[in-house]
Amino acid sequence: MAKIEKFEDLEIWRLAREICQKIEFLIQNTNLKTNYSLKDQIDRSSGSIMDNIAEGFERNGNREFIQFLSIAKGSAGEVKSQSYRAFDKKLITEEQHLNLNEMVELVKNKIGAMMNYLNKCEIKGLKFK
Repeated sequence: MAKIEKFEDLEIWRLAREICQKIEFLIQNTNLKTNYSLKDQIDRSSGSIMDNIAEGFERNGNREFIQFLSIAKGSAGEVKSQSYRAFDKKLITEEQHLNLNEMVELVKNKIGAMMNYLNKCEIKGLKFK
């Protein structure tokens, strides 16, 4: 695997960005915009996925990166739960809910795979075991 120089090159960050864009679309184009607390919460949670991946990458090594990836994965779980809440409140359609949850599951799985990878190799030249 080639050395990754910037967080924008990480597939997991790009997927997290797509989730943020999807959330923004839902906020602007569904009844989610009418529930201020839930729309703010899901917006913050989706941003947390993206931001924690970037912040972890910019830290000093694999151990810190893994910690931030763990937070990002937790935030993905929040988005998934909030999607259920939005669907249950009839703020988004079942199709929108299922599509969002599919995206979230994909990023969660890839974050987990990245965490496993970082435990085994030197992506940033620093290995902590």
